[in-house]
Amino acid sequence: MTRVIHTGDTHIGYQQYNTPERRRDFLEAFSEVADDAIADDVDALVHAGDLFHDRRPSLIDLQGTVEILRRLAEANIPFLAVVGNHEGKRDAQWLDLFADLGLATRLGASPVVVDDLALYGLDFVPRSRREALAYDFDPVPEDAEHTALVSHGLFEPFAHADWDTETVLERSNVAFDALLLGDNHAPDTAEVRDTWVTYCGSTERASASERDDRGYNLVTFESDVTISRRSVPNTREFVFVDVELGEDEGIDRVQKRVREYDLEDAVVIVTIEGDGRTITPATVEELALERGALVARVNDRREIADTDDEVSVSFADPDAAVRERVREMGLSDAALEIDETVRDDDLAESNVREAVERRVMELLEADDSAFAPAPKRQPEEANTLADSLSGDADGDGDPAEVSASDVTPSNDGGETESVDESDESKESTTSLGDFA
Repeated sequence: MTRVIHTGDTHIGYQQYNTPERRRDFLEAFSEVADDAIADDVDALVHAGDLFHDRRPSLIDLQGTVEILRRLAEANIPFLAVVGNHEGKRDAQWLDLFADLGLATRLGASPVVVDDLALYGLDFVPRSRREALAYDFDPVPEDAEHTALVSHGLFEPFAHADWDTETVLERSNVAFDALLLGDNHAPDTAEVRDTWVTYCGSTERASASERDDRGYNLVTFESDVTISRRSVPNTREFVFVDVELGEDEGIDRVQKRVREYDLEDAVVIVTIEGDGRTITPATVEELALERGALVARVNDRREIADTDDEVSVSFADPDAAVRERVREMGLSDAALEIDETVRDDDLAESNVREAVERRVMELLEADDSAFAPAPKRQPEEANTLADSLSGDADGDGDPAEVSASDVTPSNDGGETESVDESDESKESTTSLGDFA
């Protein structure tokens, strides 16, 4: 029997809401997972990518991570990991440095055997390079009774998927018992072609959309694969204040709801829906801060009609107007996608910068000329958001075959993991994996 902790998306270094306390929270959550691994004497701690929030973690975050990895090493618990889209660099990876220090093992095409379990790794791969992947792994050692692939990406059949799990399993020359995944911050498990496919979720709330408790998986390989869920209980409390306003209600109703909660040291997210009068977010946020909140944010999801009868503005077909303007600008497909991301009403303003930066990095990794001026196009050829996101922005070429061991990760495009506020120094998208 082999027992491993499956964690990922720790996003160490993420200064959420530009708050130093939140930056510390992400490191402390990872530390708590390591403490659990030591206390339970598991056979390995497996990390499915995005150890760091970006490719340039601060010295403090690096020192904190090294200290945690040293504790694991002293307890004889191997730390095995793959590289995610947030932290991926063009050359050597941070995991390589930790491996040189004897504190980690970077998983890849060659198996790492822990007791009777052979673990393989596949770093994050941009969508433009996946068709070329051979999924060619080294043979399973004779003393390994079970196999698992650790990877990072948005795999089917889960939400926001862009990676076909069946294709991975069909093309792989190794029959895996389990896929231990990272990138989607929502934990979930499914069975695909007799293989267990599971996400561990994030260890801290990287966005306000992550309401459920944070945690990790404990995976046991015996006669079968058993996946159990464990929480990280000491994460920062998020208080979600949901307010449905009636037609004649306004700020008084919202403030009353805020006062119903204990907000001490919490991140407070106030969501306003329904009808009612106009609300000034700053007024609500100030009240929450006065009551001890660490951070307060207001999401007003209502559509407030303009009541000034003297001003009349008509938008007969805004999509047509946008298509006409795009045609005149001569945007490339890549620039078009970024334009639509900026104008996406479903993407919180606090997420826009991060979503754009990560998508730009992915597009440039795939094609250095992605943002070259495009030929003039007819208005009907300039897609709306739904059209552009459903298309293939990676091109139609037939790329040379790439093996699993040849992949160097780059930052992902914007689906979903979930990350809200971005660090101003960040280079790296929403992968709802980043960030709704």
